[in-house]
Amino acid sequence: MIGAFRAKRRGKVAEQTRVVGIDLGTTNSLIAFMQGDTPTVIPGEDGSPIVPSVVAFDQDTTSGFSVGNAARNVLLTNSANAVYSVKRLMGRDLTDVESELKLFPFQLAEGLQPNEVLKLNVGGLTLTPPEISAYILLQLKRNAERFFGHEITKAVITVPAYFNDAQRQATKDAGRIAGLDVLRLVNEPTAAALAYGLDKQKDGIIAVYDFGGGTFDISILKLHEGIFEVIATGGDTHLGGDDIDNLLTAVALDDIKGDLNLDVTTNPEIIQQLRKAVIEAKIALSANDTARITLQIPGTRGTTNAGAPDLSPLEIGDGITPKSAGTLTYAREITREQFNQLIAPVIARTAAPVQQALKDAQLSPEQIDEVVMVGGSTRIPAVRTLVTQLFDLESRNKKLHTELNPDEVVALGAAVQAQILSGTENAATNDLLLLDVTPLSLGIEALGGVVAKIIQRNSTIPASATEHFTTGVDGQTNVAIHVLQGERELAKDCRSLARFDLKNIPPMVAGLPRIEVKFLIDANGILHVSAREQRSGQTAEVEVKPTYGLTDEQVETMILDSFDNAEEDITARQVIEATNEANTILEAVAKGEKSPAWQQLTSNEHAEIKVAVDHLKAAIKGSDYKIIRQSIEQLDKKTRRFAEIMMDTAVTGALGGKTMSAASEGIDAGLNAPTNAPHAFAKADVDDGTPQNLIQIDKANPDPHGESTED
Repeated sequence: MIGAFRAKRRGKVAEQTRVVGIDLGTTNSLIAFMQGDTPTVIPGEDGSPIVPSVVAFDQDTTSGFSVGNAARNVLLTNSANAVYSVKRLMGRDLTDVESELKLFPFQLAEGLQPNEVLKLNVGGLTLTPPEISAYILLQLKRNAERFFGHEITKAVITVPAYFNDAQRQATKDAGRIAGLDVLRLVNEPTAAALAYGLDKQKDGIIAVYDFGGGTFDISILKLHEGIFEVIATGGDTHLGGDDIDNLLTAVALDDIKGDLNLDVTTNPEIIQQLRKAVIEAKIALSANDTARITLQIPGTRGTTNAGAPDLSPLEIGDGITPKSAGTLTYAREITREQFNQLIAPVIARTAAPVQQALKDAQLSPEQIDEVVMVGGSTRIPAVRTLVTQLFDLESRNKKLHTELNPDEVVALGAAVQAQILSGTENAATNDLLLLDVTPLSLGIEALGGVVAKIIQRNSTIPASATEHFTTGVDGQTNVAIHVLQGERELAKDCRSLARFDLKNIPPMVAGLPRIEVKFLIDANGILHVSAREQRSGQTAEVEVKPTYGLTDEQVETMILDSFDNAEEDITARQVIEATNEANTILEAVAKGEKSPAWQQLTSNEHAEIKVAVDHLKAAIKGSDYKIIRQSIEQLDKKTRRFAEIMMDTAVTGALGGKTMSAASEGIDAGLNAPTNAPHAFAKADVDDGTPQNLIQIDKANPDPHGESTED
């Protein structure tokens, strides 16, 4: 009896600690767990471990929706009720996907605004991409619950390494909607390396090339004694097998229109049947030299370009042939050579992120020990040839690692990470540690529009960094904190993530407040920012939830632009910083002229200071930071005795009849005291003290209520 009770209790503990790993893919999704020491994929309702990432809504079904192969069938017959490849829409807005909507049967909700999350009309419902993804996760959750016989509430979900904050938040939202506590978001290439490392148990430098249905990732990891350290990552969140499918579909549509003068783009069902045919041809060309694309076009006899009925039989490869009255058959044979030429521009887009990742890791291709292939698109021979060349494998007698199923490897790695997070004992994972990285630098805008980077690109996460700032205006009581993402030196060239305000700072002389800004990136890659004025203890914080709409092309552009414009950016930054310092000194001198110390200077000293001030004012009107610096040095030399007299006067006045503590406070309040804070904030505009999106005052546009000119 006691033994039975203990066994039952152990079962309850297992249920409570069970964590599954999920690969939420563009084309297919999988769910896996650790079965003993081995990660294992859980089969779906039809016995297949792979669940197509297609969702259909049908009120005739018990649940009102279907996911997987059943939904795929609905897509072919009633496409208005089905959605596929929704991962490509996660965390994006209308402008990001407008160009490819013509190949998707998606009806967008009316009235969408820029930077607003997409909403789709499907099956009589209006849903966001996270809500649609939640149906896929719910189906995977049900598969696992049927397999285990108990409820599943905790999961690790994989995401492309180059997913930005909005896309990661959208993925976490989908998990919550599906009733899952998402313990961790794991980068897909890193998950694949976990599965690979668990199998191989060897040290070395591993490159994971992940080319899936909708995304491409490259990660370079160092594996040593069970520690997986990501040392560089890159990719494109809008590049994958879907692009190849869309390219083949577009070619076939042109054929149909050119050969038969027939436009079928207005028929969603025919588009989906054609898409299915080109995918089957694409898959066949991975094993065969030729493949055939065929499509039945019902309801028309068709015409020639001249307008006459076209009933003559055509050879395969020529385009359209009549099959029977009222039905036409489009047939085209495509060779692997033709296919390779057609898709070359698509797969070539993966080369630049690979080369950039190697550069970031400070490695040459020859220093990569192993290259792991992940994602269904890596089955294409031309892709494997390209990767072999990129990493110079043939000359080193090395081969790509393709022995693991590319469709399952990410889910298997997610199961490994899930086991680690479950806290239960497992000999296979006890000594494993995962160290991931952030793909872009993060910082804040400082006075003059320069960027103070706080966390650098490719920093290991979780990551935390702190830097101190100060105010730029006397008596400033509020500070506008502008959080930025990107590699450029100026705020206008980086992406704005969030704005918040540190309010109710006691009024002090400019430069005296000590504002501590702390950045924390959690294990999911989500950013938290806090600010604290150390003298008063005033605090403010924000969890950064950026607007939707950053494409990976924009992310890549950010990095490339940071190199292309590095010299120009640094020069602009040096001018701004020198100008800021010059303005601070000029204000101090102007303030000092009203003090008794000014009267103790000779007329020659007055004249020399005035000349130096005029030179500095003239210098800051130009764009040569060296001249500004030289003018600052000249003014500094001319005002040294003036500064000494002011200091003596302030100290003498502060010490009179006071304790040392009180005297110190008096000196601080009476001087334009410099601090070691490296950056200064501009003043924030506050109307009534209520939280709002505040605008940083720009000297060129002093109206704080005007529109911001920042990007």
